[in-house]
Formats: sequence, C-alpha cells, structure tokens
Amino acid sequence: MTMTDAPTPAAGAIRTHQGSCHCGRVRFTVTSSLDRVTRCNCSICGMKGFLHLIVAPEHFRLMSGNDDLTTYQFGTRVAKHTFCRHCGVHPFYVPRSDPDKIDVNVNCLEGIDVAALPVVEDFDGRNWERSIADWAPRG
Repeated sequence: MTMTDAPTPAAGAIRTHQGSCHCGRVRFTVTSSLDRVTRCNCSICGMKGFLHLIVAPEHFRLMSGNDDLTTYQFGTRVAKHTFCRHCGVHPFYVPRSDPDKIDVNVNCLEGIDVAALPVVEDFDGRNWERSIADWAPRG
C-alpha cells in the first residue's frame, strides 16, 4: 500500500494511531480524531513542514526512544521542541500555545494520507501574538 492509497479516518473518528521518527527509535501512540489538524507558518514549523495535532497528555504514550530524544528551545523557551538525535525528525513536542499538552506531527503517523485529511486549518505563526488571541481553545 502506498501513502496515497492509505486510508484516512473519517472526521471525528477517534482511534489510536501509531507514530515514529524516521529511524524508528522514537515510537509513540496517540488516541485522537484527525479533525483538528493545523499547519503553522512560523519560522520553525514552516521549515519543518510540521502538521499539528494537539492532544492532552493522557492521549499520548511514548513507547520507546526517550533516551534518543533531544530538545531545542528558542524565543520564549515555553515550547519544548523534541526531536530524534539520530535522524533529526521531530515527531512531537510541547507547544507554546498549549504547554500542558502534546503536539504530535501528523506526518509521523503511520498509514495516514495527509492529502486526504478533511480539513487542515492554517495558523499565522509569523504573527503569533496577534493570531493566538483569535485561536479557538483546544479540547
């Protein structure tokens, strides 16, 4: 099955998704629907192509690779940008917008055709302070 043939869950369907970094050392599960995926154009997200899925910590489980993660911080240092120190892929992190949650990179979920997602919302992270004031709260 190719990525373009991969099924994408219907909007609102909650299920457990498997995810990993590129080399597979960092593996995780996340239980969520894919009906609130966001693309940000800030300096770091735009360069990485991160597709955001923010979830409560109880819906996220790191299965392996804790010792293979490293963290990058900048600006306000609220966000904790974790990535695999071997392959460099950024599968999840603690976001500035919701520092009590986990932000999963939908591009790191197995079997998801991101082009088939029903909606990907855009967030103007280049103008973060102004944009966050208008952003709907996360569940």
